[in-house]
Amino acid sequence: MTAAATSVTSKVLAILDAFSPERPELTLSELAARTGLTLPTLHRRAAELVEWGALERTESSRYRIGLRLWEVGTLAPRGLGLRERALPFLEDLYVVTRQNVQLAVREGLELVFVERIAGRGAVPVLTRVGGRFSLHATGVGLALLAYAPADIQEAVITGQLPAYTSFTITDGERLRRELAEVRHRGYAVSDRMVTEDALSVAAPVHGPQGEVVAAVSLVTLAADARPHALAPVVRTAARQISRALGAL
Repeated sequence: MTAAATSVTSKVLAILDAFSPERPELTLSELAARTGLTLPTLHRRAAELVEWGALERTESSRYRIGLRLWEVGTLAPRGLGLRERALPFLEDLYVVTRQNVQLAVREGLELVFVERIAGRGAVPVLTRVGGRFSLHATGVGLALLAYAPADIQEAVITGQLPAYTSFTITDGERLRRELAEVRHRGYAVSDRMVTEDALSVAAPVHGPQGEVVAAVSLVTLAADARPHALAPVVRTAARQISRALGAL
């Protein structure tokens, strides 16, 4: 986002988009560097955002995302509503496996994690609730992409496929074959494609019209993983969530 965007809405969105997990607090100068907006403009817009509650100002005059914005975000039906219906089954899946459990939805050409239950002794993962990730590398991403509209699949297959490890699928035709395999067996496997010590097994979650609205996964140590043994419990959790959402 640069100063070329002149509308008030664009400026406000640029300010909010400047924050990240790595930079949760920013000064006005840092916001200027990240948005391309002038300091006087930032000062006015930031003051309005603080007054409304979208931003908070710390004692050291830094800015961070405010609770009011979080309150509004929880109204998104694909976030809180999905999470509330899915959570009992995610918890059951965690109790049975004691591994990391994740729930994600597709947003354009990326996925967004809407829930995660982290096992205390489970393999560390790079995900966070509200975080985005590529569709081609994770188990939930492959499950979502396999059932996405054809134009979405083609956009990902023919686009950039960044490598996170040496095992990440970076060839479009190989990804196309993998997506066909996901549809054939009904679940996805990401074997060391995000980190070299983790393997995930994911299954699609269906909505009332049969459409895939989310995906659920288990993430475990690759050295200990048996995907075929994990798949039944993951698929069971996905079916239970689907029924809770009204799928037949």
